Amino acid sequence: MTDILELQARLRSFEHQQAIRVCINRYMALCDQLDARSPLDELAQLFCRDAVWEGKGAKYAESFGGYRGREAIRAMFATYMKTPAHFALNVHFLTSEVIEVAGEEGLGRWVMLQTSTFADGASHLNAARLTVRFALEEGQWRMAHFQTENLFSRPVTAWNSDAPLPVPER
Repeated sequence: MTDILELQARLRSFEHQQAIRVCINRYMALCDQLDARSPLDELAQLFCRDAVWEGKGAKYAESFGGYRGREAIRAMFATYMKTPAHFALNVHFLTSEVIEVAGEEGLGRWVMLQTSTFADGASHLNAARLTVRFALEEGQWRMAHFQTENLFSRPVTAWNSDAPLPVPER
């Protein structure tokens, strides 16, 4: 029979996983709305003081590079916060979630799909693998090492079309 201490430990693990989920989801929501009015301080606070944010693999390493420390990450995001906004539309979708927690450290892995339309009207579809280490810092789960690795990327002409859906003949 499971004792109370084991149940408490399991409950804590589930609570930590949920807090990690809340952190990454807030990050994505803020990234979906990057413009001059974005709460840059709130976005920066989602990262540990000595966090790393990096594009991984040839395409993302070249496009995004890497940043060390909360202030460097904050400065990188500040470049997106301008008028007119870099993104006219930006939506991130996370799937294939796995979150592991051990004490005050966590590891999350997701597959991300990003649909974007830019200020110039061009649109893009990206898929990436996210690997994110989290740490409990000052009583809050924050990102300690954020890695995004491109799986595929391509321009698209439009997000919505009146063209009929391709379904089998009836």
